[in-house]
Amino acid sequence: MSAFTTAPPRVTLLSAPVAPYDGAIAAARTCYSPRVITRDEVTERQRDSIGPLTFEGGHHTVFQHAHFEFGLENVSRQFVWSFLHAYPFYNSEQSSQRYVKLREPRAFMPPLEGEARDVFEQAVLRAWDAYAELSALLKDDAWAILKELRYVRPTNSPARLATVEREAEKKAIETARYVIPIAAFTSMVHTVSGLVLHRLHRMMNTADTPYEARMVIGAMVDLVREVDPLFFEKVGLAMLEQERLPELAMPRPTESGDAFAREFDRRLGGRVSRLRDWSAGAERVVADAVRATFGLTTAELSDHEAIDRVMNPARNPYRIDMLNVSHHSPLMRSLNHPSYVFEKRLSHTADSQDQRHRMVPASRPMLTFADTREPDVITPRLIRQNSAAEAVYHRAMADAWTAKNRLLSLGVPLEFALYVLPNAKALRMVESGSFLSLQHKWTLRTCFNAQEEIYLASMDEISQVQAVHPQLARHLGPPCVLRNRIVSPRCTEGTHFCGVPVWQSFPHAERRL
Repeated sequence: MSAFTTAPPRVTLLSAPVAPYDGAIAAARTCYSPRVITRDEVTERQRDSIGPLTFEGGHHTVFQHAHFEFGLENVSRQFVWSFLHAYPFYNSEQSSQRYVKLREPRAFMPPLEGEARDVFEQAVLRAWDAYAELSALLKDDAWAILKELRYVRPTNSPARLATVEREAEKKAIETARYVIPIAAFTSMVHTVSGLVLHRLHRMMNTADTPYEARMVIGAMVDLVREVDPLFFEKVGLAMLEQERLPELAMPRPTESGDAFAREFDRRLGGRVSRLRDWSAGAERVVADAVRATFGLTTAELSDHEAIDRVMNPARNPYRIDMLNVSHHSPLMRSLNHPSYVFEKRLSHTADSQDQRHRMVPASRPMLTFADTREPDVITPRLIRQNSAAEAVYHRAMADAWTAKNRLLSLGVPLEFALYVLPNAKALRMVESGSFLSLQHKWTLRTCFNAQEEIYLASMDEISQVQAVHPQLARHLGPPCVLRNRIVSPRCTEGTHFCGVPVWQSFPHAERRL
């Protein structure tokens, strides 16, 4: 067993604009000037008057021009999911647990002492042992499947065999990571505007990780103050105290989160994602929007023709443009009007990827309200197909919940006890989006290389949308399906091609991994 390693969050400011506060004042003055006002023209009087006037009056866009690029290390996956990635206005590049092997048990440690600290550390160490064991158990299964998909033969070169073997190891650790605790460290480059940084500072006590949020966001604010003290001295609001948060005034579940979980899962009816609500007249609305864009009557452009022109990749090259210019296209913007609402159930690790589709927001659970007394997890298919791996997995789940419940019995706040729960923890949420944003997400996530749970949810979603809006949903699928017979190559994954000619039988092609 390796030694447990922890450290306080490390925050570095990688880049920042010169005099961001003066930049905001100059932007505000430009609104009332026939030319662009520069930072050099800002006076002390304007700093004292225009800044507070615009900020306190709600004219906040002037503070959005400044962007700050941070390096974040030694922060937990739970904090990132619960706070940093829980809203749309940011950009992150985060270390991947799917492809980066976690060799050392490194995790965030809440302020615990004595037996509670020992329980926490031992829980993390046991999880890492299970991760190593599962990685070894699953590699042979992944290798066997990949040999068929990659057409591996004994006559292949050693380099070719080594490449597939490395891929098998990645598939194994991608699945084994489900046992890693959500306290596990991650690192990232994280960029936000000055306006968003003010909002993060205001809202540090919300969500499930206020202790960690205050450490990280506090450090980000301090670094910006070093660059320009005025950016937070002249304007801004103090963080909301916890006693003022409406979330914490909500009634507590009478049966932990177990009753809610049972009720929600009954509604899903065995699906990963269930279509809960939709725009009933979506097809006609899209057709009307296309006609409105181009000034056409129904006699000049029928509903069928309008929808085919916007959705058929053979007629609309934006559908296969890898830059995703949909929101810039007058034609594609017609897909903004229909919307769909889904109820879905994903693991913590899958939802950490799913929430990066920021134009498809969700009402995600506060785990400090939705905690369950018994293990409540998603089990990946690769584990379900290996009895030895499944035994290790369920033991790891039981160990995690035993540790969490023991911490609670020792008086540890639920905020801190939750950190020992695994990536496998099941999350139940309501998610919605416009058809424009959803069709882009489905294009990416029905690819066989997409994370398995998000793939299954996306397949559930497009099948249900096809049932209610068959004409609008006719041309949905992964890039290789949309690009087939239109542009080469079909697959946009290059050397990561899944090995399956999905375009020949979508949506019925079998996904082995």
